[in-house]
Amino acid sequence: MAPSRRLYKEWEELERAKKQDPDISLYPTEDNLLHWQAKLKGPVDSPYEGGTFVLEIRVPNNYPLSAPTVRLKTKIFHPNIHAKTGEICLDILKTTWSPAWTLQSVCRAILVLLSHPEPDSPLNCDAGNLLRAGDLRGYRSVAKMYTVLFAKQE
Repeated sequence: MAPSRRLYKEWEELERAKKQDPDISLYPTEDNLLHWQAKLKGPVDSPYEGGTFVLEIRVPNNYPLSAPTVRLKTKIFHPNIHAKTGEICLDILKTTWSPAWTLQSVCRAILVLLSHPEPDSPLNCDAGNLLRAGDLRGYRSVAKMYTVLFAKQE
């Protein structure tokens, strides 16, 4: 299936299911099905609760055979997200990608990562070190501060 055909199908499914997933707003930008944006609501009971996090998604020409490139545009304090580039360390975006994944399921996986960080493979060493040292309170405090300062409340 050509990427544009697959993406159009995903977009139609998103439009039908909008009310079923209130935590994710996902849409193509500027009439280009290879460039998408997502807005994720911070997970409940996490330091990101109350924030809105913007993702930039670039879909390759050979999608769904290759994973999209996903970057977080909102500044965040998280061990698996690079503080400057927004690169996300998530296995499904690299080694375990499968054509069965959709852009919405990728967004859902990122929400899970926000709730359950993996400090042993950090892109943000400061956040990873706090969690590995067992300083959950310190980590949550800094992450919450970033959420208040940078994650536009909607």
